[in-house]
Amino acid sequence: MPIEFLRTFDWSRLWAWRTGINIIDILIVAFFMYQLMRIVKGTRAVELLKGIGVILLLKLVSVLFQLNTTEFVVDFVIQWSALALIIIFQPELRRGLEHLGRGSVFGRKRKSNPSEQVVDHLSHALQYMGKRRIGALISIEMETGLDEYIETGIPINADLSSELLINIFIPNTPLHDGAVIIKDFKVATAASYLPLSESPAIPKKLGTRHRAAIGLSEVSDAITLIVSEETGDISISRRGNLINDMTQEEVVEYLNKEIVETEKEKETQGPLQQFIEAVRKGVWGK
Repeated sequence: MPIEFLRTFDWSRLWAWRTGINIIDILIVAFFMYQLMRIVKGTRAVELLKGIGVILLLKLVSVLFQLNTTEFVVDFVIQWSALALIIIFQPELRRGLEHLGRGSVFGRKRKSNPSEQVVDHLSHALQYMGKRRIGALISIEMETGLDEYIETGIPINADLSSELLINIFIPNTPLHDGAVIIKDFKVATAASYLPLSESPAIPKKLGTRHRAAIGLSEVSDAITLIVSEETGDISISRRGNLINDMTQEEVVEYLNKEIVETEKEKETQGPLQQFIEAVRKGVWGK
């Protein structure tokens, strides 16, 4: 009887069921890894994770080449790493748990879209400064974190307004030199230092502000707005590109497309939907 059962049993169903379970298992792990990367992105945790990678690589090398003393030291470090990670990553862990507690897995709906007010304030400030040839450099954090550059500036942590931006960039004031960085629709810092691009393709007529804006666009997906002190022209830099001499209407259209529409898409997307969209873009492109 048992032998007859084994012969007649549809083993393909069992294989398909196990395959489906394994795929679900992999997707769950990938989802939580994706959420972890979103939480630590732009924080000091990124550098610490790189350090952990170096330790693991050192462990592998010590095992392959039988470096007993090195392996002993690395094992000791790894044994205490769990406690050290909890202490070092305490702010990130708390932020991650709060993020999970606030969000819905499948979707969420916000009461308002602050990005629309951000575009209005930016538009008014750029128009005012452009007409008066007040030089300005404003970077807006998108997906890539800018904490590394935020730390170089003077903390502001204030609600965004056109009046605040104009006041910051008034010449001969303490905060006018450097960049304003906007994070989570707030003015995070002023007088921040941005990396200067070393590209030889940048025209010599462009100054330090434009070179800094392009430099940031080469290492992040931030949107950087530039007002020329010499001509009052408004430019936008992103993903290594620079759009020069933009009209007020072109600036508003660009910001609405890149900020407002993107934010509206996120309004109804929960973490799971964002993960699926990230996978889709990674596999098939935009």
